[in-house]
Amino acid sequence: MRPEEDPGDSFTQIATLDGSTEAGGEHPAVSTERGLDVLRRAVKTLPTGPGVYRMLSRTGEPLYVGKARNLKRRVTTYTQLQRLPYRLRRMVAQTASLEIVTTHTEVEALLLESNLVKRFSPPFNVQLRDDKSFPYILLTGDHDFPRIVKHRGAQTQPGDYYGPFASAGATNRTITALEKAFLLRSCTDHVFSNRQRPCLMYHIKRCSAPCVDYISKPEYEALVQQARDFLAGRDQAIQQDLKAAMDAAAAEQDFETAAIYRDRLRALAHIQAHQDVNVTGVDDADVVALHQEGGQTCLQVFFVRAGRNYGNRAYFPAHDDDMRPGAILAAFLAQFYDNKPVPRLLLLSHGPHDRETLREALSQRADAKVDIRVPQRGDKRRLVDHALTNAREALARQLAESSSQRKQLDGLAERLGLPATPERIEVYDNSHIQGSEPYGAMIVAGPEGFMRKHYRTFKIRGEGGSDAEQGDDYAMMREVLTRRFRRAVKEDPDNERGSWPDLVLVDGGRGQLNVALEVFAELGITDVAVAGVAKGPEREAGREEIVLPEREPMLLPKDDPVSYLISRLSEEAHRFAVGTHRSGRQKARLRSSLDDIPGIGAKRKRALLLHFGSAREVARAGLADLEAVEGISETVARRVYDFYNSG
Repeated sequence: MRPEEDPGDSFTQIATLDGSTEAGGEHPAVSTERGLDVLRRAVKTLPTGPGVYRMLSRTGEPLYVGKARNLKRRVTTYTQLQRLPYRLRRMVAQTASLEIVTTHTEVEALLLESNLVKRFSPPFNVQLRDDKSFPYILLTGDHDFPRIVKHRGAQTQPGDYYGPFASAGATNRTITALEKAFLLRSCTDHVFSNRQRPCLMYHIKRCSAPCVDYISKPEYEALVQQARDFLAGRDQAIQQDLKAAMDAAAAEQDFETAAIYRDRLRALAHIQAHQDVNVTGVDDADVVALHQEGGQTCLQVFFVRAGRNYGNRAYFPAHDDDMRPGAILAAFLAQFYDNKPVPRLLLLSHGPHDRETLREALSQRADAKVDIRVPQRGDKRRLVDHALTNAREALARQLAESSSQRKQLDGLAERLGLPATPERIEVYDNSHIQGSEPYGAMIVAGPEGFMRKHYRTFKIRGEGGSDAEQGDDYAMMREVLTRRFRRAVKEDPDNERGSWPDLVLVDGGRGQLNVALEVFAELGITDVAVAGVAKGPEREAGREEIVLPEREPMLLPKDDPVSYLISRLSEEAHRFAVGTHRSGRQKARLRSSLDDIPGIGAKRKRALLLHFGSAREVARAGLADLEAVEGISETVARRVYDFYNSG
């Protein structure tokens, strides 16, 4: 099979644990022996070729995804328990079944492995956190007067893409400077085609106003070509041309034109001033440096394009303490480039495991030869050392923040009388305006801070005939908690996925707390601590009351670290709830009568609104007018016309 295909049912189950006996609560040695038995039986029938294997828990959840050049030999190593580190012994102990899929080559196995790790996030694999797409700069190619814009996602629109940039801020700053340097438009094609006089961008000298013919098409094309040359690294020639043009204008005493060239030169200099890394001798490359300390790892990635630094980003992958840098780096790179363009050159601080296999896999993704180097001297080594320094400093900050967070959680456990420091805290809040568009929100926090990928929103439905939809805060909280924990009881009753909280905080006082306690009692939940968080007597931020079952409310001193933690959790829950409500309100506002017409999706709705300006004008339009809209066929036009004019 090809690695880009969804493996689906291609996996073959080789061995499984007898499901008639429950494994929970057994002595670890018994559990380990069961896992070993599964693997020993699997080894007897495993092929000796390359492929991917999945170790599954008793509930069918993937514990680990691995690739192998020789499946039989690799899985056999897991049966030699005395040679395994502690984390792999724990994995074997939890293994109830093994599934495999064979591939033609080890490279295909590696590509499939990285795809599955990102898809399933198995707990015993290295986990790449915060794996977001990176922004690019796009010079469009589907208009006579190209525009310059920030772009994320699939690169399907015609034009030239430049990047990636490490952050949206870096992209926006570069676009602003490029607008000043080359006077390119950034407005949409619709705005461009409807302008009758120049907009503000022209007056602040960030556009040449091609929309109103203040510049000819050949002159604008020359500016676009200069921008392309600059983004491709040919900036010296452009600067020399601009300087010569400025000097010539000044010599002719055309000081207004000379000032324009001066401002353009300054804008180019502004971009170059942000290149804080010496990239001499490097054209296009990603620099990846790894630093380990205190059982944690930071990977710093620098993006170098056209000899220019496009910024850097730090990653803190989750892994077990005993993993070596080479293994972490190999797993990180395979996952990192699963959905990103691969540069021709990778400069690394450490040699990754299976370097040649990784190189072949990345070359296959890039459809070009990829070179992986670990430089030891020269400019490239200095570049790697700079990335290492950034990784070391970023990890130090992360460890300091983690230590502070851990101390605050320890203090919280002590104040609330919890049996242990909470590893997962869930905070619930609601938001609505006089009952309209009510939403519930859940945020999650732990020792490493906010766990945003676990945040959840709840569109209030008014289940069971409650008044939740009318803005009854108690009914809203009851619905949210019931939906959340009814599902947890059904899908993960034994908390094998780690999806249950150690502590639940609800926004509100004694009333909201009682609602939470009633929901837990109805669902039979007895081992989750719960508390309410209410504004203190003065309703002062940072002085929240902690409301506990069968105890007097607790008001902590403002300078208490636990008070700071509670305040942060409360503010984050409120921010997320309000943002969710605002988004829902915006969607409701955008809804119109067009949404009720069968066959009118988002694309046709947009075309009609752009053409007529509003749903009211669409309703007033004649059949011929509707047929004149781009993308609206005669059949669809008749459907729209009949909808508004029948009866």
